[in-house]
Amino acid sequence: MTVSRLVVTCAVLSVMLGGSAGHGHHGHGHGHGHGHGQESQFVENPIVSTSEGQLKGALRTLINGEKYYSFKGIPYAQPPVGDLRFTAPRPPLPWRGVRDAIEHGPVCPQYDDGFERFVEGSENCLFLNVYSKNLSPNAKNPVMVFIYGGSNKYGSGNFESYPPEFMLQQDIVYVTMNYRLEVLGYLGLDTPEVPGNAGLKDQVAALRWIQKNIVQFGGDNKRVTIFGESSGAGSVTYHILSPMSKGLFHGAIAQSGVSIDDWDLQEKPRERAFRLAKTLGKDTNNVDELLQFLRQLKPLQLANVTYQSMTEDERRRGLPEHFVPVVEKKFPNTEAFMTERAIDALTNGRVNKVPLIVGYNSAEGIILLDYQIERLPMNNPNPSNFIPRMLAEVISPEKLIEYGERLKRFYVGNRDFTKDDQVPITNLQTDVHFAYQSHRYTNIYADYGVPVYMYRFNYDTDLNVVKAITGHTNLKGACHADDLFYFFLQDLNRKQYTEQKKLRDIVFGLTKIWADFARTGRPTPDPTSGVNWTPYTKAGKEFMNLEEGGTMGRYADRERMEFWNELFKEAGLPHIT
Repeated sequence: MTVSRLVVTCAVLSVMLGGSAGHGHHGHGHGHGHGHGQESQFVENPIVSTSEGQLKGALRTLINGEKYYSFKGIPYAQPPVGDLRFTAPRPPLPWRGVRDAIEHGPVCPQYDDGFERFVEGSENCLFLNVYSKNLSPNAKNPVMVFIYGGSNKYGSGNFESYPPEFMLQQDIVYVTMNYRLEVLGYLGLDTPEVPGNAGLKDQVAALRWIQKNIVQFGGDNKRVTIFGESSGAGSVTYHILSPMSKGLFHGAIAQSGVSIDDWDLQEKPRERAFRLAKTLGKDTNNVDELLQFLRQLKPLQLANVTYQSMTEDERRRGLPEHFVPVVEKKFPNTEAFMTERAIDALTNGRVNKVPLIVGYNSAEGIILLDYQIERLPMNNPNPSNFIPRMLAEVISPEKLIEYGERLKRFYVGNRDFTKDDQVPITNLQTDVHFAYQSHRYTNIYADYGVPVYMYRFNYDTDLNVVKAITGHTNLKGACHADDLFYFFLQDLNRKQYTEQKKLRDIVFGLTKIWADFARTGRPTPDPTSGVNWTPYTKAGKEFMNLEEGGTMGRYADRERMEFWNELFKEAGLPHIT
């Protein structure tokens, strides 16, 4: 099977996301704005002063007719080019005069899985974008910073994929960013120069810039909420654990991903780098030679190379996502993002205590269904291939086989999986790659005295664009990445949104919950207005059913979670208590 056939997880099938290249148009919407206490005199080309110099933005119109200011392509770090390739980002350099912030900066070099094409972009790609309805430094509006998904392999913060259309209707300041991807973002050589996690350190640099400058855009730097989806949610839940991110944000929302997932930890990064270099034509065991070789390649020679770095076991087990965060070695005078596994930081309470919303979609696994059905001939004789790496590496080979047999019995009874087992395979993929680890993260984080709110996203409407694209509309529930179309207006959901008032109401309700959480630290600050979303407790395992007529429930997908919990418990790993 060709790798390009892999509609891998976190593949927010950028088909739907308008691709990461290109420059979209700005929709001029219908209706009239309410102008919540914003200045009445809008300026065509506002100028804002930042720590590096002055920026000229643009005046734009939301789909509901409200005006807002757009500042794109703001450099938050020095270009990581030449000898700076693979290293941590350096602070941005000042400029003279007024810099245009009308167009996006280039995206980072990448292979776009959705369109199956390379996107050259530029290594000079560390830019962020700020959207705000009010530029008064006294406005002090909550700030929401979105971190995109895409397997740590592709994506950008550009307007075409993650525009401010829905979020800005909630009177927040909205920020997106680019960060380095795949090998350029996540090469780890266990050296002081290239310890790993450059992509996560890019995000930290962006958050530092926001702390310094967002007040000038009407934002409150003491009320910054980071939110992300898929690998972006993995990043969000890494920032909760990183000493480097401490104090840079005050709330977090993780949609369909947590940092303790198998797909969000790179094993033996240095060995992986040598394996990769060998496939690219350099057979060496000298780390300096290796670095020199990788630095002289063209950026796109380092895109879409994950598959050739994989071990035999990785080809059978888990998702093909391996240039991802690493555990860094400690070096003097080198600021590390993470020097221990996420699960160890989490269980030992080394966390940045902020309110957290964490959850998953009810049928995440639909996105992996065709991929897994293709793999059944390999997996039926060896159902233990479905057991995640974190379990496989701590139990005996005999136990692994036994776990595989138990898994098959649990999901399909005493027989092999078949291509007709769409619901069991969807549930299995949902549980292994998203649901169980989300429960596990939530359950452990609940020990630390800050509110954590859990949800299960189960909206099933014409906005479930990803499910429609997979062709599995016969299956109930929300597929991986379906939730994005309730938070971001794109070409693929514009028609549904503009034509159906019911959908506009759902979008407004959901974005209000997210914005209220950013504003107050509580998703439903006024319980009298309807539903009261209460925090998760270990005793009740409370969660919100995000669906039409949403209600609170206890222990989402309980039976399936208890099956996995038993395996983790027997293996002696941290589990749900």
